[in-house]
Amino acid sequence: MSNQKKPQGGGQVGHGPGGGNMMMMGQKAKDFKGTLRRLLTYLKPRRNKLIAVFFAAIMSTIFMIVGPKIMGNAITELFEGAYGKFQGIPGAAINFDKIGQILLLLAGLYALSSLFNYVQQYIMSSVAQDTVYDLREDVNQKLEKLPLKYFEGRPNGETLSRMTNDIDTIGSTLQQSLTQFITSIVTILGIIIMMLSISPLLTLISIVSLPLSIFAIRPILKRSQKYFADQQRKLGQLNGHIEEMYTGHQVVKAFGHEKKASAQFTAVNEELYKAGSKAQFISGIIMPIMFFIGNLSYVLISVVGGILVTQRSISIGDIQAFITYSKQFTQPITQTANIANIIQSTVAAAERVFELLDEEEEMKEQTTVNIKRANGAVSFEHVDFGYGEEMLIEDMNIDVLPGQTVAIVGPTGAGKTTMINLLMRFYELNGGKIYIDGLDTRNMARNDLRKNFGMVLQDTWLFNGTIKENIAYGKNGTTDEEIFAAARTAHADHFIRTLPDGYETILNEEASNISQGQKQLLTIARAVLADPPIMILDEATSSVDTRTEVFIQKAMNRLMEGRTSFVIAHRLSTIKDADLILVMDQGKVIEKGTHSDLLRENGFYAELYNSQFTESAAG
Repeated sequence: MSNQKKPQGGGQVGHGPGGGNMMMMGQKAKDFKGTLRRLLTYLKPRRNKLIAVFFAAIMSTIFMIVGPKIMGNAITELFEGAYGKFQGIPGAAINFDKIGQILLLLAGLYALSSLFNYVQQYIMSSVAQDTVYDLREDVNQKLEKLPLKYFEGRPNGETLSRMTNDIDTIGSTLQQSLTQFITSIVTILGIIIMMLSISPLLTLISIVSLPLSIFAIRPILKRSQKYFADQQRKLGQLNGHIEEMYTGHQVVKAFGHEKKASAQFTAVNEELYKAGSKAQFISGIIMPIMFFIGNLSYVLISVVGGILVTQRSISIGDIQAFITYSKQFTQPITQTANIANIIQSTVAAAERVFELLDEEEEMKEQTTVNIKRANGAVSFEHVDFGYGEEMLIEDMNIDVLPGQTVAIVGPTGAGKTTMINLLMRFYELNGGKIYIDGLDTRNMARNDLRKNFGMVLQDTWLFNGTIKENIAYGKNGTTDEEIFAAARTAHADHFIRTLPDGYETILNEEASNISQGQKQLLTIARAVLADPPIMILDEATSSVDTRTEVFIQKAMNRLMEGRTSFVIAHRLSTIKDADLILVMDQGKVIEKGTHSDLLRENGFYAELYNSQFTESAAG
């Protein structure tokens, strides 16, 4: 595309409190339960795979959890053998065979745990990608059914963000966070069971440290979230400023605003630095506090455990296993808290996608007539239309014969472009009918109707690709010779061949490596290749110089030969030869006739024409 709109702002994911754990600071969903239920319907066809993931996650976690207990048995065996030998007990020795068997069993358990972990990740990745694929397909199909008013009423970046960023967020959460959530829950339950099996007293000591940690870090979390929100907001401002300055760098340089832009960047960057520093500093306090409370818990566990060992109530290997479990206990809890936050943001992202999927679609087609290639007769009968409650076009009546050139003129907001939108059926009529070759357009398939139209607009639309590909966009299955012939007809062949790579020249994202007039000639060549019976030319020469306008006008004259043409133009000198000129004002056709007829009437058109002529002479 030549003029793509990009989403403003940052919208990035920030680092939250908790020693580098990712915290999604996005907004919360308005209807969490309803959106979550709807998202789960996309997972329903894959429930067998999800069951397999759940089973693999449980098995992987169980084998991992049992590991410290078995390792404790090996340590106990080693300690008791060494202690007996040290005490001089007859027959006492370290049983290396038994220890070897225990270690082999441990290695086998860890290998099985890794295998099941691989299986769960492999299956879950396919589930996530299949779900994202279905969502993208649904959104893509939805975009094809949305009316033009949806796109005109929203920034392009907003729709693009929903289709890319929001769906990517859903896919990332499914692939990573869902399996982590399952694993964390199973780990918490499994560790509690293993700790209780070793010592209920030590378990109580370990669990008591959790509410102490939460109580200590809760006020810090509240303060850090405020600064993280500030950080995200400042990041959005900085990204927006950078994008504006980059896309408009020529204007910035032309008006000498480099220093002002640099100062503004420095000010926003400084605010971002301050917010980010405070957020990171405050959140950085959390882990030391948790470690401190955790270490107090370890000391208490070691003291009480040592006493129990001396009383022969517990083995030394079990103490080692218990300390390992207590260290592992806080990690899944922290992960679960983070994942709960991520799920909030994911459901909010899903809600934005579903809002798009729930948008009102174009009126359902009631195809009763087929039209392949029209002759070009067009009629408006008592047409009424308004974008809202207020009518813009009222009781419009027009009859255009095949092959005629109809020019539409009038002040800004008169309804010229609206009339074209109605002709293409981008909007539905409030009243009246539009006929093509005597057939009501509402009874035609929109696709069949629009194939009969070619458009050359003021804003050229070219995509990143070769010049040949851009011209070929007008017709499927075209040959190189047809592309060259269309370019010659559009007076574009000469300038294309002067380029270093000719027709293979690649247009960049903004198509800024060719001039505005050359862009327009390419769009005309594309319309020539499409060979439609009806042409729409919307102020196609308004943004080029007079010399280039002559070339474009010649190309358009050749394009309009033998076709019904609707021409919207501000420069009235370009439409003097039109078969019919419609003068519009406030949604109504107030005058119509040929150029000479309208001048003789000495009305609104004559006033417009003479004012332009006077301005041209004065210039």
